[in-house]
Amino acid sequence: MNELKYHKDFKLNGNSFNSTKDILAYTKNKYQETFWFLTDWFDDLDFIITSTSGTSGKPKSVKIKKRHMVNSAMATGEFFNLPSNTSALLCLSTNFIAGKMILVRALILGWHLDIVAPKIDPINKITKNYDFSAMVPLQLYHSLGDINHIKKLIIGGGPVSKAMLDKIENLKTKVYATFGMTETVTHIAVKKLNHFEVGRNEMYFTLLPNIEILTDLNGCLVIDAPKISDKVVVTKDLVKIYSETQFEWLGRLDNIINSGGVKILPEQVEKKLQEIIFYRFFISSRPDDLLGEKLILLIETGSKESKEKSFYFDIISKSQILHKYEIPKEIYLVEKFQETNTKKIQRQRTLDLIL
Repeated sequence: MNELKYHKDFKLNGNSFNSTKDILAYTKNKYQETFWFLTDWFDDLDFIITSTSGTSGKPKSVKIKKRHMVNSAMATGEFFNLPSNTSALLCLSTNFIAGKMILVRALILGWHLDIVAPKIDPINKITKNYDFSAMVPLQLYHSLGDINHIKKLIIGGGPVSKAMLDKIENLKTKVYATFGMTETVTHIAVKKLNHFEVGRNEMYFTLLPNIEILTDLNGCLVIDAPKISDKVVVTKDLVKIYSETQFEWLGRLDNIINSGGVKILPEQVEKKLQEIIFYRFFISSRPDDLLGEKLILLIETGSKESKEKSFYFDIISKSQILHKYEIPKEIYLVEKFQETNTKKIQRQRTLDLIL
């Protein structure tokens, strides 16, 4: 790993370093999470152990080769044109792969990285400008007033709502959605969320370099990326492939609801409901004697005082955007959804508490 430790141009909070010991000494008392990761990064092993976020199940430990992390960092730098001396902001937890990879990109590519706490409004009161950063959707929502300080921003950890897309459409910041997972060392594909170019098809995810994809018999994405994984990664993400480099994400195989013999993808219903519901929400199901499973809608109100359930039934009915079998049979108003440490909604835990 000696040749992979860090780039000569790497800076952290404006500080240059003469050795890995200096970097560890600087972070030890200031950033505990970062210090422990860097301790692993600078050791003689060729891999690290990290944890998945737990969005779709219990968090699990994953072994990732450092060489794969380096290759992923270089692919991101090439795709987004982020050379040495790029200014970047780390506002995600380095306990998880997304935060770890911001740090690795800075180390390997020679970025000038600043670290702030991974809170929901990480750039509040920040006056400095940055070339690059990464956030989850909730952080973007709470940072809209200051987001112009970032030139290029990637968003991961969940879909961006229609209301949010409207808010970022005319921002100077170039915002991208990412697709990936811990096993693929964060994103393997990105798509624009604003700054669309006339005459170009930018509705779908575009692959980063050196990645090939196909679908299995269930229509789930299969990823062949030898530079970032020794194994072919078989996902449970249902997709439609449009070309060698572009695909559309449809939803998760393990989220499919069978209601009265009709198979429904919650993510597709949610995409439609984004037009009329501006709180966080998700579609799920509960057992039903007649239908097997019946569709339910859970809405996060943010407070105990909110509109009545009848209001949402009314606007859904009047909007006529859903097929009859997509209309929720029940609506639950929830003050606060259960979340992972990375602010992703934990659907099953939220559902368990409600039902």
